[in-house]
Amino acid sequence: MKRSKINQCIREMEQLAEQHGFVLPPFCNWTPDEWETKSHEYDEIRDNMLGWDITDYGLGDFDKVGFALVTIRNGNQNNPKYKKVYAEKLLMLKEGQHSPMHFHWKKSEDIINRGGGILIIHLYNDKGDGSFDDSDVLVNSDGRSYYVKAGTGVELRPGESITLWPHQYHDFDVKEGTGDVLIGEVSMCNDDNTDNRFYEEVGRFPQIEEDEAPYRLLCNEYPEAK
Repeated sequence: MKRSKINQCIREMEQLAEQHGFVLPPFCNWTPDEWETKSHEYDEIRDNMLGWDITDYGLGDFDKVGFALVTIRNGNQNNPKYKKVYAEKLLMLKEGQHSPMHFHWKKSEDIINRGGGILIIHLYNDKGDGSFDDSDVLVNSDGRSYYVKAGTGVELRPGESITLWPHQYHDFDVKEGTGDVLIGEVSMCNDDNTDNRFYEEVGRFPQIEEDEAPYRLLCNEYPEAK
């Protein structure tokens, strides 16, 4: 993925967040040069991978398969230094873009449409061996509990949310003609290194082609404290 594309995505997400009145934390605005001056006081950001995360899932076609997101807060179940047991993210899914089918081994999460278009989440239960089960899927959405057939696309309009449970397959799409979506996520601690199970094999972080200087550093690019 070209650095110029990553820079463009970050700027677009900053604009979408501002459009919907969501103010990002200060560390999301630090430049690469500012990061060089940050001491161990900011190790929580480094250790728990807070900040910008742009991915094309290693497929090289971000406009069709990808996600732009910011991890705003996060605990770390693998490091007793950090006591938080929850996480929060802000994500952007553009119209025409898709995020692949996956589940989490441990994490439960609420996905919230914070504004923009209509978000579609297709649901399956895990059969236990990583394949799709054809059983009906439980939907917990804004205080309502009901079942849908396997593969149903649940639509979330601005302000609506859904709870996703461990081993509950889900993907993300945008309803055609409704526009880009700003998405919130409130969850248990997030661990993108060990807690994701994708239905089809994909990468998690992009291989970057450095065609211009970075506008913001990604969460896996921070320099060590000096």
